Amino acid sequence: MILSSASPAGLALALAAAAAYAIPAAAAARLSDPAARLALQVAWVLHACVLAWSLLGDTPRFGFAPALSVTAWLVLTVYAVERQMFPQLRARWALAGLGTAAVLLALVFPGAPLHVSASPWLPLHWALGIASYGLFGAAVAHAWMMMRAERHIRQATDSHSGVPLLTLERLTFRFATGGFVLLSATLLAGAIFGAGWRWDHKSIFSVLAWLAFALLLLGRARFGWRGRKAVRILYVGSLLLLLAYVGSRFVLEVVLGRAT
Repeated sequence: MILSSASPAGLALALAAAAAYAIPAAAAARLSDPAARLALQVAWVLHACVLAWSLLGDTPRFGFAPALSVTAWLVLTVYAVERQMFPQLRARWALAGLGTAAVLLALVFPGAPLHVSASPWLPLHWALGIASYGLFGAAVAHAWMMMRAERHIRQATDSHSGVPLLTLERLTFRFATGGFVLLSATLLAGAIFGAGWRWDHKSIFSVLAWLAFALLLLGRARFGWRGRKAVRILYVGSLLLLLAYVGSRFVLEVVLGRAT
């Protein structure tokens, strides 16, 4: 993801967004529903301002933490839209915690400057990849809610979600399908335009993730896979996809201390 170097305004926006996320994350039980919703909306807007501001700098940057930050914002965007259709959804505290961590992590690890000789198709490659991250992140979040609802049904307790289990399942696979389409476009763009494509660990993990998601969707269509089996494959594919870019950049930037 492209991210500009830190500035006083960017730092202030990032800290404000992290603080706004922290309120519903830390005080979910003590806040009323309207207050928690307002806090999350303010945090979402501030997070969007952080991402927008980061694109205005003179030195574009990219890294694992900015990628996670954009992914978290996209997942929250999906949640905000779905809340209009399903007001019963209850995942604010978890998503607020995710937003806090993502914003602060991007502040600490802003990534490396983009090389001037980089392919002009590289931004498209990244945009498609980050969008697929966001959709698969939404799929994972819905799979988690689906498994939680199923567990409450088995235990004959109230899940507090109010969203039918089959609805959560449909949403999970819709996001997984959308993510698969974007991931396929990402790999295709990398192969055709050479936008950062090399047969390295990043490419191998990406292809393995694509195969896992293809197996999931094929099993769903042909054999009716659902429940724990489908969710496990979704988790495995998402983990492989996370390792493909975020994991490799994390090793380079944090473990090995190399920004490039």
